[in-house]
Amino acid sequence: MARHLITSALPYINGIKHLGNMVGSMLPADVYSRYLRQRGHDVLYICATDEHGTPAELAAKEQGLPVDAFCAQAHDAQKAVYDGFALAFDYFGRSSSPQNREITQHFARKLNENGFIEERAIRQVYSPTDGRFLPDRYVEGTCPHCGYDKARGDQCENCTRVLDPTDLINPRSAISGSTDLEVRETKHLFLLQSKLENEVREWVARHDKDWPQLASSIAHKWLTEGLHDRAITRDLDWGVPVPADTWPELAAEGKVFYVWFDAPIEYIGATKEWSDAARDTDPEKRDWKSWWYEADSGENPVRYTEFMAKDNVPFHTVMFPATELGVREPWKKVDYVKAFNWLTYYGGKFSTSQKRGVFTDQALDILPADYWRYFLIANAPESDDSSFTWEHFTATVNKDLADTLGNFVNRVLSFSKKRFGDEVPAGGLPGEAETKLGEQIAGLLAEYEGHMEALQFRKAAAALRALWSAGNSYLEEKAPWLQIKTDKDAAALTLRTAMNLIHLYAVVSEPLIPATAKAMREAFALADDTASWVTTDEAKALTAVPAGTPFTVPPVLFAKLTDEDLAAYKERFGGEES
Repeated sequence: MARHLITSALPYINGIKHLGNMVGSMLPADVYSRYLRQRGHDVLYICATDEHGTPAELAAKEQGLPVDAFCAQAHDAQKAVYDGFALAFDYFGRSSSPQNREITQHFARKLNENGFIEERAIRQVYSPTDGRFLPDRYVEGTCPHCGYDKARGDQCENCTRVLDPTDLINPRSAISGSTDLEVRETKHLFLLQSKLENEVREWVARHDKDWPQLASSIAHKWLTEGLHDRAITRDLDWGVPVPADTWPELAAEGKVFYVWFDAPIEYIGATKEWSDAARDTDPEKRDWKSWWYEADSGENPVRYTEFMAKDNVPFHTVMFPATELGVREPWKKVDYVKAFNWLTYYGGKFSTSQKRGVFTDQALDILPADYWRYFLIANAPESDDSSFTWEHFTATVNKDLADTLGNFVNRVLSFSKKRFGDEVPAGGLPGEAETKLGEQIAGLLAEYEGHMEALQFRKAAAALRALWSAGNSYLEEKAPWLQIKTDKDAAALTLRTAMNLIHLYAVVSEPLIPATAKAMREAFALADDTASWVTTDEAKALTAVPAGTPFTVPPVLFAKLTDEDLAAYKERFGGEES
């Protein structure tokens, strides 16, 4: 089987993320990873907290903590939420790790050796009030392109245009709010992207037929505008330090690398963290270089898939590939970029900084993770932005999860227990209806697999929903509550077939709703239940759960949401069109 390296955009350290962040990166990466593992592939899913840069320093300052202590606490808080969402990372690292520092400095040295880094004197914003140069995010002001008055000096959150602090209108210090700013000369390192532009262009062109249009179009937009040399160091107290053996003067001044230079390298760094964590117990299996260094990948090459929202696409399809190309070493570059549009909240943007929308910790306070996992994947913003509303969420939970899946499981198991006891009933041999059902299930399963392979998550969720609906249609057609009155064996056959559907649902639903899938699977006391997936023949036969198998009726899988629930959610979070 193939080896699959999967990464999702690194969540930034300054606070718990919202649902838009979850559906735009980590959750679909987890769903795809789970699916591939079930199909027998060798999968490594890597993520980490992105801990360097201005917002980390500002957030630590707000809380009165040293920045390293703040980041350690924030990392643990984020990891707890992701555990709550059942994100099955193989490793969830930290960009402040020694491994990332080592590899980032290695990349910088190699880029310098190859003539792609240059030290330049630049004019930079200085705040006499704060007594320091202000890195780009320490400067706020009005965006010259869209007029947004809270734009940062590196990028406008409103229109996503990349900025320089000196571009801002009416700039002010993000530390003190002072508008008494000066422009002074200082030195920084620049990555000479202009010298790598043609190589990046050729590399992107090779993926035009493979990448989704969203990722490809964003990459080409940046290339059309031209790659400019970009400063990759900042005046901060927290970050990967410029190595003194290569740039002693800048190191003495305390320069650190720009967060967007070291953050993508952390994918590699986190993989080394994963490897080093088992250095003494599993040295052969955890060979980090075999995943990232193509010269060490052996006869089984790696397919690398990245998941991210559209604002991260330029950095991963242009800037980081330029870095990897310039190093002149065979580092693995992404094969497929799964990019997402925005999930909006009643038509307006989710916003961490503005506390607008539902945040992931709040979501778990309200309902278990599977409610959110299913809804978000079923409404993933793939082809366009999609809108979260409490009305849509409630309707989806009630129709798909409670009525279609949950009610089917409860009806079948409860009725069988009542009429036949605690073991799967035998009944007669499958007939025409069961043959027809098996063919239908096999076809729907093939559709589901195809959409998962193509990373079309909304379509995959629709195919899964169709699988659940097929069981309800079969149950309504056979009506075991009527059969039991005249033909007990026929009713037993119907229920046994339906129980096999429940087991099939448990197996194939696991990527989207893992906790519920586990509960469905554990309802049956099978002696040897090792199935990781369902073959076409198994789907047609529906015999994984034989007669005589003990079973239990699990608690209600999905509680229906009421009008009172809806009103309470809207009162707490707001719910009006933006």
